[in-house]
Amino acid sequence: MTQVWLPYDTNPAPVVASVFRRIHTERMAVMPICNRALSVAVPAFERWQGDWVGVLVAPWAINLLILPGGGAFEALSVGMRQRWSFPSGDYDFLGSEEAGLGPYQSCSLFSPVSEFDTQDEAVAVARAALAGLLAVPPQARRTPVNRRAFLRSALGRSARP
Repeated sequence: MTQVWLPYDTNPAPVVASVFRRIHTERMAVMPICNRALSVAVPAFERWQGDWVGVLVAPWAINLLILPGGGAFEALSVGMRQRWSFPSGDYDFLGSEEAGLGPYQSCSLFSPVSEFDTQDEAVAVARAALAGLLAVPPQARRTPVNRRAFLRSALGRSARP
């Protein structure tokens, strides 16, 4: 019987952390891909267009995650892709599902994570990645238009002193 998962009403970070700690203990701890300087952490999750977007630090990867919150999230079969448009651009996320967590989508930022020497460094990079994902790039920001200057330039007139 397939379990029906409801959207998360509250921040899913504690659930994500608990499930991925279990995954680390039960499946990943002995894998050579793991960076022993890192542990599972979920430094940030934010509401975004009705769903939850966050970042996961694990000894084997740093991933962006999207979990259902009542927005456009769709549970995808494992390995299927969905393109999400964020202020910083478009990104492909892979469908996944995990016992105790339900369906989620992930976008790999770093895998493996061997270049990180400390947990603090990995968490700082993860936070910066999430902030960058949700930030409007400077070139996309519109400068307020000065109507008078616009009309003068359109009419080929110079501004008066």
